[in-house]
Amino acid sequence: MHMAMYEMKPEYYTGIDFIDEEHKKLFEIANTVYYLLIDEFIPDKYDYIMGVINELKDYAKYHFAHEEEYMSAIKFKRFFTHKVEHDDFIEKVNQYDSNIVDENQKEALLDLLEFLTNWLVEHILKQDKLIGEKAE
Repeated sequence: MHMAMYEMKPEYYTGIDFIDEEHKKLFEIANTVYYLLIDEFIPDKYDYIMGVINELKDYAKYHFAHEEEYMSAIKFKRFFTHKVEHDDFIEKVNQYDSNIVDENQKEALLDLLEFLTNWLVEHILKQDKLIGEKAE
């Protein structure tokens, strides 16, 4: 097994168990993208890339719905701005259609990886942590 490129470090934990568990899954998906990028033994990665993009879409929708339900339940003041970030994420992932991936697989993977890296750091560390602080 490869060394994980992305891992849930202590500072990523929000203290809300189900959110932290779901974030772990997002980190796993980011790792899958990373392994696809560095794997030189798959000449045509198209099916794998589309697979991981679909998994990301489905899982992000599932996770965001959960998180939004929770924010709503605790009357989280920044709910709206937070939801906008979620919607932007889905919109961005939807842009990786088959044509874009087919044109340049490596480029698509690099772009997706950069996007996910920024998201995991910026959104989870800065936005999701606030939910945990509010819940205390």
